[in-house]
Amino acid sequence: MKQENFMEDAKGRLVPMDMIKPVDLQRNELVLEIVAKAQKVSETLAQFKKEVFDDIQAFAELSAERYEAKVGGQKGNLTLTSFDGRYKVMRAISDTLTFDEGLQASKSLIDECVHEWTEGARSEIRALINDAFNVDQKGKISTGRILSLRRLDITDEKWQRAMKALSDSVTVQCSKSYVRVYERVGNTSEYRSIPLDVSGV
Repeated sequence: MKQENFMEDAKGRLVPMDMIKPVDLQRNELVLEIVAKAQKVSETLAQFKKEVFDDIQAFAELSAERYEAKVGGQKGNLTLTSFDGRYKVMRAISDTLTFDEGLQASKSLIDECVHEWTEGARSEIRALINDAFNVDQKGKISTGRILSLRRLDITDEKWQRAMKALSDSVTVQCSKSYVRVYERVGNTSEYRSIPLDVSGV
């Protein structure tokens, strides 16, 4: 039999066409049609995103020339608003932060501080610190909770060393860029997002 008389299944086996149920063939055809459409939409969105980011960056550089300043790279959040205030275009950059082994050194110094400060005191203080280092349901540590420790106004020398170790341990794992387009709701001060994802349409 020729190869075209067979279809490969999910396990990589070649199944004779006459052994496949019509409903399975119809389902397969529908899935392939939807995937083909989705790939086209995905390519269109990717091209749209690239063009929008390039246009925004070009405008930012053109605007900066008025002050003889240079704008380096496509970093930083930026909002552009239409003259009538009806529309807003936002460029957002989101960094995913991780910690290297320096986090353990910081935790050790923090533990020493907490132990010294809480002798004979209530255990709630220790619980607050420990909570910052707890992992979530996915086993990941909350960068927000840990970095919030740096905002505490504590001048203790050991604590300051712990905060330096904490800051030095932070690395940017990856950056994600977004573009969001908003339209004002009537004459109000509220804006609604123009959906650019399937679930939001």
